[in-house]
Amino acid sequence: MIRSLDKKIYLTLMTAITVSGFIVICTMGQSLHRQRLASKISDIPAELPAVVCTVREYNGRIGVFKGNSRMPYRVIDYDFSLLSDYDKEQLTEGIIIETDSELQQFIEDIAT
Repeated sequence: MIRSLDKKIYLTLMTAITVSGFIVICTMGQSLHRQRLASKISDIPAELPAVVCTVREYNGRIGVFKGNSRMPYRVIDYDFSLLSDYDKEQLTEGIIIETDSELQQFIEDIAT
């Protein structure tokens, strides 16, 4: 009778150890999976800032374009030919403006 009780205790302990080991191994596997996933996600660049507008030359003037629009939503009445060569080159390529305050500053800089 004592032997069968010892045997039950032994089997109960072995079952508990086996289940605990299984849980530990699964938890470590999930942790490793999360770390790999996190490293892949960190390789992806953060969300790019939304382009508010692009400023470029438009019919001899300066046009302010929203997104990929071909038509400007605003035309700055400033003669493109009066700009420096550097400014002309920049405006031919297009200048990305990310905020309304940057746009206002750009307009003030061009006007002076």
